[in-house]
Amino acid sequence: MNASPPPSPTTQHPDFGLTVITRSPDPTKTHNEPPKRAPLSERIQAMGQSRLGALLLLVATVIAIIWANISYASYEQVWGTHLVIGVEDLQLSFTLHAFVNDAIMAIFFFTVGLEVRREFAIGELTTWSRAMVPVIAAVAGLAVPAIAYIAIASGSGAEDAWGVVISSDTAFLVGALALVGPRAPGRLRVFLLAMAIVDDIGALAIIALVYTDSLQALPLAIAAVGLTAIFFTRYLRAGRGPAYAILSIIVWLAFLASGVHPTLAGVAIALLIPVYRPSRRDVEHALSLTQTFRQSPNSRYARAAANSLRESISINERLQSAYAPIVAYAIIPLFALANAGVRITGEILIDAVRSPIMWGIVVGLVVGKFVGIFGAIWLMKFFRIGSLGPGLTLQRIAGGSLLSGIGFTISLFIVDLAIADPEVQNIARVGVLTASLISFALAAIFFRISDRLMPTTDAGRLLVRPIDATRDHVYGPADAKYTLVEYGDFQCEFCLKATGAVSEVQRELGNDVRYVWRHAPLASYHPNAVAAAEAAEAAHRQGKFGEFMRSLFADQEHQQPADMLRRADELGLDTEQFESDLSSAEVAARVQDDALDAEAMEISAVPTFFVNGVRHVGPFDAASLIRSLQATRS
Repeated sequence: MNASPPPSPTTQHPDFGLTVITRSPDPTKTHNEPPKRAPLSERIQAMGQSRLGALLLLVATVIAIIWANISYASYEQVWGTHLVIGVEDLQLSFTLHAFVNDAIMAIFFFTVGLEVRREFAIGELTTWSRAMVPVIAAVAGLAVPAIAYIAIASGSGAEDAWGVVISSDTAFLVGALALVGPRAPGRLRVFLLAMAIVDDIGALAIIALVYTDSLQALPLAIAAVGLTAIFFTRYLRAGRGPAYAILSIIVWLAFLASGVHPTLAGVAIALLIPVYRPSRRDVEHALSLTQTFRQSPNSRYARAAANSLRESISINERLQSAYAPIVAYAIIPLFALANAGVRITGEILIDAVRSPIMWGIVVGLVVGKFVGIFGAIWLMKFFRIGSLGPGLTLQRIAGGSLLSGIGFTISLFIVDLAIADPEVQNIARVGVLTASLISFALAAIFFRISDRLMPTTDAGRLLVRPIDATRDHVYGPADAKYTLVEYGDFQCEFCLKATGAVSEVQRELGNDVRYVWRHAPLASYHPNAVAAAEAAEAAHRQGKFGEFMRSLFADQEHQQPADMLRRADELGLDTEQFESDLSSAEVAARVQDDALDAEAMEISAVPTFFVNGVRHVGPFDAASLIRSLQATRS
């Protein structure tokens, strides 16, 4: 007798043609069918922006090196092509190389500034306690490589080029982690990204303070006025987009005329762009306008719905989404094509090997970055300063520290600013490319060996974060004989079924069992999963987590923003405080923390239970859970 196939976990939206996943994977079943080979286009998309961007950067670098060594004259001729922009007497003249470095790269630094602004406002750097470890590690990672370079390159005449070794390449770092990093690298990625952002701030400040030849007061004053106007543009009721664009061009031109490197205009502008978490009322208003358009489709309602949806997301995040693909797939590869054209001949390699500049760069990036970052974190851990998240071991920090020696984009950028002699520039570029290649290879080897010597299976089998009554949602006495931890999702139908089993376990074992809920929102399956978890955390701030949790499970079909506010009102919460907490960085970080723990333990289906700290495998009915609790305790 043939078994009927399970119901499809996806539905096709009748109006918009979007595929909506309605059911999460069944945690009690496995599927042994061999996966079908996806088409090439799907495999490329599945690589992700970071990994694909890193590969494009690598390809552009290889093309630039091959081009420069086949015909250096044509390479120089193309990038030395003059561009003239303007009318009559108002003209700007650039070589194509300078246009890429001074104008196009301003967009790259703009996106870096947007990321910095977001992390300080609602991300990893919102509080000192959370930011302490990556900030101190980043500062050490700036200082130690510079000291190493100066010590080795002393007497070479290029001691001032120490800025070449200070910065890790954020784009390459994240992409390389995706290519060669360990399994479940989420928490390491967040840590390295936070550290790289602080690293970028330091590098950009050094470019402004050290590698700017002369300053002109009047253009700087104009730039200051333009930046002030950009700050107040957020208060315009309409036309903010054109205002930002025009003022940004004015500020960039003012930086260009002032003597400060014009790419820094991108950072300065980005730091003034507002960022905020979406307001639930704004989201609900956008949804209501969308519903109105659906009932009465016309251009007026379409514009209103589109504008409302757009305005519910901060302009910072909208700009990041718009520019990130352009930067990853076009700007950074273009920069590599324009700057990585290093001539590699026997004579040049001999000169490079003999040059203290080249070795200063290699040692500074490969050894200095590792010693600075890993050494700082080891000392902080030894003296119990700050804290690392669960699963973020010194072993993984060591691999991330090796990857941080990839100093490509800003390193090549500073080569042109710090060194005037073309021959010495070529030696420096050889050093940067060599150091980046060595760092990448060492990190890849390290992650492979460390994963084999210390496999991550225990991380998936054992609970990585001990129970903490000050942060966890705990039900039952602290000295209970048994502990049951559930990682779940408020939109998951299996988690709903599991609540009955958990209640039965609590009735059967009474005060002998302690139950803990942690979040593992499967956002790829449930669009409202993260929002529901954040709403529950907002309710927790008013002492109503359990009540809100039961309300969410009682009606899984209604978890829109208006439903969250309605539940808060029905439970007697202060709705204004509830809305404020929903938009707070602390609530978002609390949910993300649990989600990163779940990823570190390779939790891909919910509910996932841990009985007395050991992962439960098998059915999650009450009898099975009780047997597992008693077996692991004995």
